[in-house]
Amino acid sequence: MNRRLITSALPYVNNIPHLGNLIQVLSADVFARFCRSRGYDTLYVCGTDEYGTATETRALEEKKTPRELCDYYHAIHADIYKWFGIAFDHFGRTSAAQQTEIVQRMFLDLDKNGFIRENTIEQLFCPDCGRFLADRFVRGTCPHCGYEDARGDQCENCGKLLEPVELKSPRCSTCGGTPHLKSTKHLYIDLPAIQKRYGAWMEEASVKGKWAKNAVQMTQAWIRDGLHERAITRDLKWGIPVPKTGFEDKVFYVWFDAPIGYISITKALADTLAAHGKDSFDWKSWWLPGESAEAAGKPPVDLFQFIGKDNIPFHTVIFPSTLIGSGRDWTKLYHMSSTEYLNYESGKFSKSKGIGVFGSDAKESGIPADAWRFYIFYNRPEKSDTQFLWKDFQEKYNGELIGNLGNLVNRTLTFVSRYYGGVIPEPAADEQLWSVVRAGESKITELLEWAELKDAFRELFAVSSVANKAFQDGEPWKTRNTDPEKAASLIGNLCYVIKDLMIMAHPYLPHYTEKVMSFFGKTIADPVIGTSAPHGALTWADLGKTAGLTRVSAPEIVFTPLDDKTIDAYRARYAGSQKERAAQESAKAAGSPAAESKKAGAAGSPAAESKKAADPAAHFNTHIALKTAKIIQVEKHPEADKLYIETLDDGSGEPRVILSGLVPYLSADELLGKTVVIADNLKPRKMRGIESRGMLLAADYTDADGKECVEVLDCPWAPPGTPVVLDGADPAAEKPAQIDADTFFAVDIEVKDNTVRIGGVPLVAGGKPVTTVRTVNGGVH
Repeated sequence: MNRRLITSALPYVNNIPHLGNLIQVLSADVFARFCRSRGYDTLYVCGTDEYGTATETRALEEKKTPRELCDYYHAIHADIYKWFGIAFDHFGRTSAAQQTEIVQRMFLDLDKNGFIRENTIEQLFCPDCGRFLADRFVRGTCPHCGYEDARGDQCENCGKLLEPVELKSPRCSTCGGTPHLKSTKHLYIDLPAIQKRYGAWMEEASVKGKWAKNAVQMTQAWIRDGLHERAITRDLKWGIPVPKTGFEDKVFYVWFDAPIGYISITKALADTLAAHGKDSFDWKSWWLPGESAEAAGKPPVDLFQFIGKDNIPFHTVIFPSTLIGSGRDWTKLYHMSSTEYLNYESGKFSKSKGIGVFGSDAKESGIPADAWRFYIFYNRPEKSDTQFLWKDFQEKYNGELIGNLGNLVNRTLTFVSRYYGGVIPEPAADEQLWSVVRAGESKITELLEWAELKDAFRELFAVSSVANKAFQDGEPWKTRNTDPEKAASLIGNLCYVIKDLMIMAHPYLPHYTEKVMSFFGKTIADPVIGTSAPHGALTWADLGKTAGLTRVSAPEIVFTPLDDKTIDAYRARYAGSQKERAAQESAKAAGSPAAESKKAGAAGSPAAESKKAADPAAHFNTHIALKTAKIIQVEKHPEADKLYIETLDDGSGEPRVILSGLVPYLSADELLGKTVVIADNLKPRKMRGIESRGMLLAADYTDADGKECVEVLDCPWAPPGTPVVLDGADPAAEKPAQIDADTFFAVDIEVKDNTVRIGGVPLVAGGKPVTTVRTVNGGVH
């Protein structure tokens, strides 16, 4: 089997990725996980694309240096991808030293081979800023569609690639002034001189590698129109310096250097592993196998690239032409998986305008990562544009993920747990069932070999439907008494079908499938480079096997249905742009009942606000925000004997510090790793010089010796950031941004029969009641 080198389009670093952007990194993740499970030697690299005009402009807006901006957003990207469960072999960045080294070498090879041209051009110059304006520093009217706020490199409205001088009524995006044309020198890659060699390669590669239809069509259109010389330098400060006399004040154009990032990130991984004393590899064995002794005797490398349709020409024309023109035998594109656009409700996702659901929104939504992954792949825009619709999300999530796959898992494993004491019956193979299942497995495997991710995913749910029908038709709830052998055989067979479904679904739903397999006491192999799979971990080779499962524990509900009210709340929550949503949040916080009463001088005194609420549940639903957070670090306060300083992951992507007086009651080890409940919107308070952002909730109880003790409210099933609400309340309900302590303590939180309640109503996290272990009845503080 050939080795699989996998890349996804490098996400641009200057903003938070939305769901449309996430399709590519998630798609490559699914394919990489499949390849590892199949036994292919696999490498999946990605990273943030950090140079260029967009970074400089955003840095100016945010009053940061380009390096500060890149560091800030790279961390946000990495955190979002980690939350989504993306298993990169390495997630790097193009501002690393390896990128400068390889890009400059690539340029020098092209120049040596005669494929670099110098041209003097007329470029827009801003007299007020005193500089030439690179493409994204220019805004104006698109000459193709008339859009009045088109960028100088590409019109966001119609998608046409542009040169700044083509814009009508151009203006400087920094100062708003009117630029004028002025002569300047730039370097160009001579694509026409490379076209003959490139064309021969493309004709063979697109057929052999079964490029996506839209990739072939767009590439052929570029060739049909004739390739043109293309500028590879820009007048910027933030970029890779051009190693050529007379061009020291230029940097490389981001679309020349960005695809080379796939290569440099691979080298960065090899360098990192070597620096840490781990098993390393020669990066050239993947990208220049002919120059690598390590690659001798290994299978060839097939490069699979996952991109959106707007990036097609750069990956099918410009990047391969660059590699060909260098004269070295670089690994070039084998299979192109390119998607159409994912639109949002009635419009388009837009990073620049802040429209749609962004990765940070998904993290904070309370909806599990695998639920988002499910809908993205069930709705993946492979052959035409598709829409993210909240109503459709609800229907597919409730109907397929929960009603089909989740239902099969829960009903089968619950049956084993309840009626067989958790012991899986040894089944006689049901050949009628398995003939259908194995046919589906073969089809899924064949589709995934060519990254037909959506079709394979839907076929998986078709297999699950077959198994559900077998359960329903078999009526084991009846036959366990009338024909126990038949019932046992059916349930045993279905346990193995579930095992197969989890192996095949693992690339798509890694968190969910690992959870389900843990009920069987099993795990699924998925080792990235530098790690190894646990002994006995399951792989694609275990499909169809009906031996090896012995016991099952009682299953837990992982996904809970979304009702109409909840979906309507999400739709309203993510309506408009990010800026508009932020303004609404501020307005609501400023207009909260507590704020308004203080403005009017009505009930602003501490004495008035400290009175207990007449309706505790209503007060809680209106004012108090609780959520889960995982304790990731615990240390004693240096100036307070009874205080711990706890650092938490609260799902926001940034560490959160809370102080609590638990030293007399619990050790640091007893707290570390707990997923606790915190008061999220409690106004920060300084305690002995350290600011505490919130409060950790704990229940009081008395032990057998009469000693007063406490236990923290622990929700191990809930991801950090899960809202903790009263049973039946809307998790997305708006709350004030901050409340004072009196407002918080206006309600009593208590434990009754080991369940935490307010006004008699249970608190729930992710649909599951918050319970205590030691406190049967008591108070929560």
